[in-house]
Amino acid sequence: MDERLLKVLENTQGVSRYQQVANKAGIIKTDEEIQGVVMKGVDSRYDWSYFKNCMVSGEVPQYVEGERSNDVVLSKNIANKMLLNVGDAVRVWFIDEDMQARGRKFNVTGIFETGLSEFDERFVFCDLNQIRKLNHWEDGEAGIVEVWIDDMDQMDAINEKLYFNIPGTLASYTARESNPQIFDWLALLDTNVWLILVLMFLVAGITVISMLLIIIIEKTSTIGLLKAMGASNGFVRNVFMQRSIHILLIGMVIGNVVGLGFCFVQEATGLIHLNPETYYLSAVPIELHLGTVVMLNLGTFVLWMLMLLIPTSIINRIRPSRSIRFE
Repeated sequence: MDERLLKVLENTQGVSRYQQVANKAGIIKTDEEIQGVVMKGVDSRYDWSYFKNCMVSGEVPQYVEGERSNDVVLSKNIANKMLLNVGDAVRVWFIDEDMQARGRKFNVTGIFETGLSEFDERFVFCDLNQIRKLNHWEDGEAGIVEVWIDDMDQMDAINEKLYFNIPGTLASYTARESNPQIFDWLALLDTNVWLILVLMFLVAGITVISMLLIIIIEKTSTIGLLKAMGASNGFVRNVFMQRSIHILLIGMVIGNVVGLGFCFVQEATGLIHLNPETYYLSAVPIELHLGTVVMLNLGTFVLWMLMLLIPTSIINRIRPSRSIRFE
Protein backbone atom coordinates (compact mmCIF):
# COMPACT_ATOMS: atom_id res chain seq x y z
CA MET A 1 0.00 0.00 0.00
CA ASP A 2 2.52 2.57 -1.19
CA GLU A 3 1.88 6.25 -1.82
CA ARG A 4 1.21 5.77 -5.52
CA LEU A 5 -1.54 3.22 -4.94
CA LEU A 6 -3.11 5.25 -2.14
CA LYS A 7 -3.08 8.36 -4.33
CA VAL A 8 -4.90 6.51 -7.13
CA LEU A 9 -7.56 5.18 -4.76
CA GLU A 10 -8.16 8.54 -3.12
CA ASN A 11 -8.26 10.55 -6.35
CA THR A 12 -10.40 8.23 -8.49
CA GLN A 13 -13.85 9.76 -8.90
CA GLY A 14 -16.64 7.43 -7.79
CA VAL A 15 -14.60 5.55 -5.16
CA SER A 16 -16.26 6.03 -1.77
CA ARG A 17 -13.91 3.98 0.41
CA TYR A 18 -11.43 1.12 0.35
CA GLN A 19 -9.96 -1.37 2.82
CA GLN A 20 -7.04 -3.75 2.76
CA VAL A 21 -7.49 -7.46 3.43
CA ALA A 22 -5.57 -10.71 2.88
CA ASN A 23 -6.64 -14.33 2.47
CA LYS A 24 -4.77 -17.44 3.56
CA ALA A 25 -5.88 -21.04 3.36
CA GLY A 26 -5.92 -23.02 6.59
CA ILE A 27 -7.39 -26.03 8.34
CA ILE A 28 -9.49 -25.85 11.49
CA LYS A 29 -8.93 -28.91 13.65
CA THR A 30 -10.70 -29.92 16.82
CA ASP A 31 -10.67 -33.18 18.74
CA GLU A 32 -13.56 -34.53 16.66
CA GLU A 33 -13.63 -32.58 13.37
CA ILE A 34 -11.44 -31.08 10.65
CA GLN A 35 -12.43 -28.39 8.13
CA GLY A 36 -10.61 -26.49 5.39
CA VAL A 37 -11.22 -22.72 5.48
CA VAL A 38 -9.93 -19.41 4.13
CA MET A 39 -8.77 -17.02 6.81
CA LYS A 40 -9.69 -13.49 5.75
CA GLY A 41 -7.48 -10.97 7.50
CA VAL A 42 -8.93 -7.50 8.10
CA ASP A 43 -7.62 -4.51 10.03
CA SER A 44 -9.02 -1.90 12.42
CA ARG A 45 -10.53 0.13 9.54
CA TYR A 46 -12.62 -2.73 8.21
CA ASP A 47 -16.32 -1.88 7.81
CA TRP A 48 -18.34 -4.40 9.83
CA SER A 49 -21.74 -2.73 9.25
CA TYR A 50 -23.06 -5.54 7.04
CA PHE A 51 -21.84 -8.35 9.29
CA LYS A 52 -23.25 -6.71 12.42
CA ASN A 53 -26.70 -7.33 10.93
CA CYS A 54 -25.76 -10.96 10.20
CA MET A 55 -24.49 -11.88 13.67
CA VAL A 56 -26.20 -14.93 15.16
CA SER A 57 -24.33 -14.74 18.46
CA GLY A 58 -21.40 -12.85 19.92
CA GLU A 59 -20.00 -9.71 18.33
CA VAL A 60 -17.48 -8.60 15.74
CA PRO A 61 -13.90 -8.18 17.00
CA GLN A 62 -12.25 -4.82 17.62
CA TYR A 63 -8.79 -4.97 16.08
CA VAL A 64 -6.17 -2.39 17.05
CA GLU A 65 -3.59 -0.94 14.66
CA GLY A 66 -0.10 -2.24 15.41
CA GLU A 67 -1.30 -5.13 17.62
CA ARG A 68 -1.97 -8.76 16.77
CA SER A 69 -5.30 -10.11 17.98
CA ASN A 70 -6.35 -13.78 18.34
CA ASP A 71 -10.09 -13.03 17.99
CA VAL A 72 -11.89 -14.55 15.02
CA VAL A 73 -15.43 -14.53 13.63
CA LEU A 74 -16.74 -17.55 11.78
CA SER A 75 -20.01 -18.57 10.15
CA LYS A 76 -22.82 -20.58 11.67
CA ASN A 77 -22.18 -23.22 9.01
CA ILE A 78 -18.57 -23.76 10.13
CA ALA A 79 -19.46 -23.46 13.81
CA ASN A 80 -22.07 -26.23 13.49
CA LYS A 81 -19.70 -28.52 11.61
CA MET A 82 -16.88 -27.98 14.11
CA LEU A 83 -19.16 -27.93 17.21
CA LEU A 84 -17.91 -24.47 18.18
CA ASN A 85 -19.58 -21.70 20.19
CA VAL A 86 -18.72 -18.13 21.13
CA GLY A 87 -15.87 -18.12 23.65
CA ASP A 88 -14.34 -21.41 22.45
CA ALA A 89 -10.68 -21.72 21.52
CA VAL A 90 -9.89 -23.14 18.10
CA ARG A 91 -6.61 -24.11 16.49
CA VAL A 92 -5.99 -23.39 12.81
CA TRP A 93 -3.14 -25.01 10.91
CA PHE A 94 -1.29 -23.43 7.99
CA ILE A 95 1.29 -24.74 5.53
CA ASP A 96 4.29 -22.42 5.08
CA GLU A 97 6.69 -22.12 2.16
CA ASP A 98 8.81 -24.99 3.48
CA MET A 99 5.75 -27.28 3.52
CA GLN A 100 5.81 -27.27 7.29
CA ALA A 101 2.58 -27.16 9.31
CA ARG A 102 2.23 -24.18 11.66
CA GLY A 103 -0.60 -23.90 14.15
CA ARG A 104 -2.22 -20.79 15.59
CA LYS A 105 -4.69 -20.67 18.44
CA PHE A 106 -7.65 -18.32 18.07
CA ASN A 107 -10.66 -17.33 20.16
CA VAL A 108 -14.19 -17.33 18.69
CA THR A 109 -15.83 -13.97 19.48
CA GLY A 110 -18.78 -14.11 17.08
CA ILE A 111 -20.81 -16.29 14.75
CA PHE A 112 -22.50 -14.87 11.62
CA GLU A 113 -24.85 -16.14 8.92
CA THR A 114 -25.01 -14.26 5.60
CA GLY A 115 -27.16 -16.79 3.73
CA LEU A 116 -24.51 -17.01 0.99
CA SER A 117 -23.63 -20.66 1.44
CA GLU A 118 -20.48 -20.47 -0.70
CA PHE A 119 -19.18 -17.68 1.53
CA ASP A 120 -20.32 -19.14 4.85
CA GLU A 121 -18.75 -22.52 4.12
CA ARG A 122 -15.36 -20.98 3.42
CA PHE A 123 -14.39 -17.78 5.23
CA VAL A 124 -13.24 -17.05 8.78
CA PHE A 125 -12.39 -13.45 9.74
CA CYS A 126 -9.18 -12.79 11.65
CA ASP A 127 -6.72 -9.98 12.31
CA LEU A 128 -4.77 -8.92 9.20
CA ASN A 129 -1.60 -8.79 11.30
CA GLN A 130 -1.91 -12.55 11.82
CA ILE A 131 -1.77 -13.11 8.06
CA ARG A 132 1.17 -10.72 7.79
CA LYS A 133 3.03 -12.66 10.46
CA LEU A 134 2.33 -15.99 8.78
CA ASN A 135 3.38 -14.68 5.35
CA HIS A 136 6.42 -12.77 6.70
CA TRP A 137 4.99 -9.48 5.38
CA GLU A 138 5.83 -6.00 6.56
CA ASP A 139 3.33 -3.57 8.07
CA GLY A 140 1.28 -1.91 5.34
CA GLU A 141 1.37 -4.92 3.02
CA ALA A 142 -1.90 -6.64 2.06
CA GLY A 143 -3.16 -9.23 -0.37
CA ILE A 144 -6.30 -7.49 -1.68
CA VAL A 145 -7.76 -3.99 -1.65
CA GLU A 146 -11.56 -4.00 -1.58
CA VAL A 147 -12.99 -0.87 -3.19
CA TRP A 148 -16.50 0.53 -2.67
CA ILE A 149 -18.08 2.82 -5.27
CA ASP A 150 -20.96 5.30 -5.15
CA ASP A 151 -22.81 4.09 -8.25
CA MET A 152 -23.01 0.41 -9.20
CA ASP A 153 -23.91 1.37 -12.78
CA GLN A 154 -20.42 2.88 -13.11
CA MET A 155 -18.66 -0.29 -11.92
CA ASP A 156 -16.97 -1.14 -15.23
CA ALA A 157 -15.96 2.46 -15.96
CA ILE A 158 -14.38 2.94 -12.53
CA ASN A 159 -12.64 -0.41 -12.75
CA GLU A 160 -11.14 0.63 -16.09
CA LYS A 161 -9.82 3.85 -14.54
CA LEU A 162 -8.25 1.95 -11.67
CA TYR A 163 -6.78 -0.71 -13.95
CA PHE A 164 -4.86 1.80 -16.06
CA ASN A 165 -3.68 3.93 -13.11
CA ILE A 166 -2.53 1.39 -10.53
CA PRO A 167 1.03 -0.03 -10.70
CA GLY A 168 1.60 -2.53 -13.49
CA THR A 169 2.27 -5.34 -11.03
CA LEU A 170 -1.34 -5.14 -9.80
CA ALA A 171 -4.67 -5.99 -11.41
CA SER A 172 -8.23 -4.89 -10.66
CA TYR A 173 -11.44 -6.91 -10.96
CA THR A 174 -15.07 -6.01 -10.51
CA ALA A 175 -17.36 -7.89 -8.16
CA ARG A 176 -19.19 -9.17 -11.24
CA GLU A 177 -15.98 -10.70 -12.60
CA SER A 178 -15.07 -12.20 -9.22
CA ASN A 179 -18.54 -13.61 -8.49
CA PRO A 180 -20.27 -14.18 -11.86
CA GLN A 181 -22.63 -16.84 -10.50
CA ILE A 182 -24.25 -14.38 -8.06
CA PHE A 183 -24.77 -11.69 -10.72
CA ASP A 184 -26.13 -14.24 -13.21
CA TRP A 185 -28.62 -15.31 -10.55
CA LEU A 186 -29.64 -11.68 -9.95
CA ALA A 187 -30.11 -11.12 -13.70
CA LEU A 188 -32.32 -14.22 -13.84
CA LEU A 189 -34.41 -12.82 -11.00
CA ASP A 190 -34.88 -9.55 -12.88
CA THR A 191 -36.10 -11.50 -15.92
CA ASN A 192 -38.54 -13.44 -13.77
CA VAL A 193 -39.88 -10.22 -12.25
CA TRP A 194 -40.80 -8.78 -15.65
CA LEU A 195 -42.29 -12.08 -16.79
CA ILE A 196 -44.44 -12.33 -13.67
CA LEU A 197 -45.58 -8.70 -13.99
CA VAL A 198 -46.61 -9.22 -17.63
CA LEU A 199 -48.56 -12.36 -16.72
CA MET A 200 -50.26 -10.55 -13.81
CA PHE A 201 -51.28 -7.65 -16.05
CA LEU A 202 -52.65 -10.00 -18.70
CA VAL A 203 -54.66 -12.08 -16.24
CA ALA A 204 -56.01 -9.00 -14.45
CA GLY A 205 -56.75 -7.23 -17.74
CA ILE A 206 -58.69 -10.18 -19.14
CA THR A 207 -60.64 -10.33 -15.88
CA VAL A 208 -61.53 -6.63 -16.12
CA ILE A 209 -62.60 -6.99 -19.76
CA SER A 210 -64.75 -10.02 -18.90
CA MET A 211 -66.32 -8.14 -15.98
CA LEU A 212 -67.33 -5.22 -18.18
CA LEU A 213 -68.61 -7.51 -20.93
CA ILE A 214 -70.87 -9.27 -18.41
CA ILE A 215 -72.19 -5.93 -17.17
CA ILE A 216 -72.90 -4.76 -20.75
CA ILE A 217 -74.65 -8.02 -21.67
CA GLU A 218 -76.82 -7.85 -18.53
CA LYS A 219 -77.76 -4.25 -19.32
CA THR A 220 -78.32 -4.65 -23.07
CA SER A 221 -82.00 -3.74 -22.85
CA THR A 222 -81.17 -0.70 -20.71
CA ILE A 223 -78.62 0.42 -23.30
CA GLY A 224 -81.20 0.08 -26.05
CA LEU A 225 -83.73 2.08 -24.00
CA LEU A 226 -81.22 4.87 -23.38
CA LYS A 227 -80.38 5.03 -27.08
CA ALA A 228 -84.08 5.11 -27.97
CA MET A 229 -84.48 8.08 -25.63
CA GLY A 230 -81.72 9.92 -27.49
CA ALA A 231 -78.58 9.01 -25.54
CA SER A 232 -75.42 8.96 -27.64
CA ASN A 233 -72.93 6.10 -27.78
CA GLY A 234 -70.36 8.26 -25.96
CA PHE A 235 -72.75 9.00 -23.11
CA VAL A 236 -73.57 5.31 -22.63
CA ARG A 237 -69.89 4.37 -22.77
CA ASN A 238 -69.07 6.94 -20.10
CA VAL A 239 -71.74 5.48 -17.81
CA PHE A 240 -70.22 2.00 -18.04
CA MET A 241 -66.67 3.35 -17.84
CA GLN A 242 -67.46 5.17 -14.61
CA ARG A 243 -69.00 2.01 -13.17
CA SER A 244 -65.95 -0.04 -14.18
CA ILE A 245 -63.52 2.55 -12.79
CA HIS A 246 -65.38 2.46 -9.48
CA ILE A 247 -64.97 -1.33 -9.29
CA LEU A 248 -61.35 -1.03 -10.46
CA LEU A 249 -60.41 1.51 -7.78
CA ILE A 250 -61.98 -0.60 -5.03
CA GLY A 251 -59.95 -3.59 -6.24
CA MET A 252 -56.71 -1.56 -6.37
CA VAL A 253 -57.24 -0.23 -2.84
CA ILE A 254 -57.85 -3.73 -1.49
CA GLY A 255 -54.87 -5.06 -3.47
CA ASN A 256 -52.54 -2.35 -2.15
CA VAL A 257 -53.63 -2.87 1.45
CA VAL A 258 -53.20 -6.65 1.25
CA GLY A 259 -49.99 -6.54 -0.80
CA LEU A 260 -48.19 -3.79 1.13
CA GLY A 261 -49.39 -5.24 4.43
CA PHE A 262 -47.90 -8.60 3.52
CA CYS A 263 -44.63 -6.88 2.51
CA PHE A 264 -44.38 -5.08 5.86
CA VAL A 265 -45.03 -8.35 7.73
CA GLN A 266 -42.38 -10.17 5.67
CA GLU A 267 -39.87 -7.36 6.16
CA ALA A 268 -40.39 -7.38 9.94
CA THR A 269 -40.63 -11.13 10.57
CA GLY A 270 -39.10 -12.96 7.58
CA LEU A 271 -42.22 -15.15 7.48
CA ILE A 272 -41.40 -16.86 4.18
CA HIS A 273 -38.07 -18.67 4.34
CA LEU A 274 -35.77 -19.68 1.48
CA ASN A 275 -33.12 -22.32 1.06
CA PRO A 276 -29.80 -20.39 1.25
CA GLU A 277 -28.00 -23.02 -0.83
CA THR A 278 -30.32 -22.27 -3.77
CA TYR A 279 -31.27 -18.62 -3.35
CA TYR A 280 -28.26 -17.19 -1.41
CA LEU A 281 -30.84 -15.82 1.06
CA SER A 282 -32.50 -17.29 4.13
CA ALA A 283 -35.75 -15.30 3.70
CA VAL A 284 -37.61 -13.44 0.95
CA PRO A 285 -36.14 -9.90 0.96
CA ILE A 286 -38.41 -6.85 0.84
CA GLU A 287 -37.39 -3.39 -0.34
CA LEU A 288 -40.20 -0.87 -0.77
CA HIS A 289 -39.93 2.46 -2.58
CA LEU A 290 -42.84 4.92 -2.62
CA GLY A 291 -42.06 6.02 -6.17
CA THR A 292 -42.12 2.44 -7.45
CA VAL A 293 -45.45 1.70 -5.76
CA VAL A 294 -47.01 4.90 -7.16
CA MET A 295 -45.72 4.23 -10.68
CA LEU A 296 -46.93 0.63 -10.55
CA ASN A 297 -50.43 1.76 -9.53
CA LEU A 298 -50.54 4.48 -12.19
CA GLY A 299 -49.33 2.08 -14.86
CA THR A 300 -51.91 -0.49 -13.84
CA PHE A 301 -54.72 2.07 -13.92
CA VAL A 302 -53.75 3.44 -17.35
CA LEU A 303 -53.28 -0.04 -18.86
CA TRP A 304 -56.62 -1.27 -17.61
CA MET A 305 -58.36 1.90 -18.81
CA LEU A 306 -57.06 1.13 -22.29
CA MET A 307 -58.28 -2.44 -21.97
CA LEU A 308 -61.75 -1.20 -20.98
CA LEU A 309 -62.07 0.49 -24.38
CA ILE A 310 -62.33 -2.97 -25.99
CA PRO A 311 -65.64 -4.11 -24.40
CA THR A 312 -67.18 -0.61 -24.46
CA SER A 313 -66.81 -0.57 -28.26
CA ILE A 314 -69.62 -3.17 -28.34
CA ILE A 315 -72.04 -0.46 -27.20
CA ASN A 316 -71.77 1.15 -30.64
CA ARG A 317 -73.20 -2.01 -32.23
CA ILE A 318 -76.25 -2.33 -30.01
CA ARG A 319 -79.47 -1.38 -31.86
CA PRO A 320 -82.43 -0.11 -29.81
CA SER A 321 -84.96 -2.03 -31.94
CA ARG A 322 -83.45 -5.36 -30.99
CA SER A 323 -81.94 -4.68 -27.57
CA ILE A 324 -85.18 -3.49 -25.94
CA ARG A 325 -86.59 -6.98 -26.52
CA PHE A 326 -83.34 -8.61 -25.35
CA GLU A 327 -83.66 -10.93 -22.38
